[in-house]
Amino acid sequence: MNYLEGWRLRALILSIVAATAGYLAFSLWGGWDEVVAAFVQIGLVGTLIALSLSLVNYALRFCRWQLYLSQLGHAVAWPPSLRIYLSGFALTTTPGKAGEAFRGVLLKQRGVPYPVTFAAFISERLSDLVAIVLLTLVGLAQYPPARGIVLAGVLGIVVVLACLSSKTLLDRLHRWASARQGKLMALVTHVSEMLGGARRCHRPGLLGIATVISVIAWGAEALAFYWMLGWLDADISLSFAIFVYALSMLAGALSFLPGGLGSAEAVMVALLVLKGMAMPAAIAATVFIRLATLWFAVMIGLVALIRSRHGEAPAEETA
Repeated sequence: MNYLEGWRLRALILSIVAATAGYLAFSLWGGWDEVVAAFVQIGLVGTLIALSLSLVNYALRFCRWQLYLSQLGHAVAWPPSLRIYLSGFALTTTPGKAGEAFRGVLLKQRGVPYPVTFAAFISERLSDLVAIVLLTLVGLAQYPPARGIVLAGVLGIVVVLACLSSKTLLDRLHRWASARQGKLMALVTHVSEMLGGARRCHRPGLLGIATVISVIAWGAEALAFYWMLGWLDADISLSFAIFVYALSMLAGALSFLPGGLGSAEAVMVALLVLKGMAMPAAIAATVFIRLATLWFAVMIGLVALIRSRHGEAPAEETA
């Protein structure tokens, strides 16, 4: 099966082309000269440090992914699992990062059912949301108007956890749908299995471990953002830099725009300008950190996806 064909391939190409065009326009709006000057000021060493911290983020999130798959009874060997996980990054620029669920297509070839993959995917998104909300609290007191966005994030967490809280309700839903026929009932059955799996990923012990991993992972990118601002001679504290990065990620997630494009950048630029940075410098800083995080992930994902297209032997399926 060639899983990178048809609508999947078109969606991938369109999302990347549209996002790239938007970034080019964004850079030109801020002043291309200023953007280039900022990159020169940050330098090669600064760029490598930022990219390294992004790699820390990806590595920790992959470890969390492996924990979820193991908890769900489908531990996949690390080498192929890593390629599959990174392949999902190629579709990060889809709305709400939903394209990352494409990993399910690759994992299905290794005997992992779709409900298991989707349960792990939902658990990932929830864990990311929890971590981002926690990181916004680091500097929220310095910008109280952001409380509304943070509260929206908290409500999202509460709603999802409420849906996962009742095992009895999920079991009844599954039995009810399984006893009936039809495509709709089959869909409800899969959804109930998915929610049941996600519930297993949010047991207290695993939830605590996943939250710590997530906070460190996203904190690494926020630290890169802080250092980058320092290299640009911006007078911004560590707590506020973490807050700006986390709030922009939260705004992007809540917008459900592809990769949070536009909304995340708008929040980041606005808060940097509020703290005294000139508009061109704020835009340059935003372009740089997004290239070093979001677009670096997309590039790695494309490479991994191309490699995964060729597939591996079925014997590698599980560990």
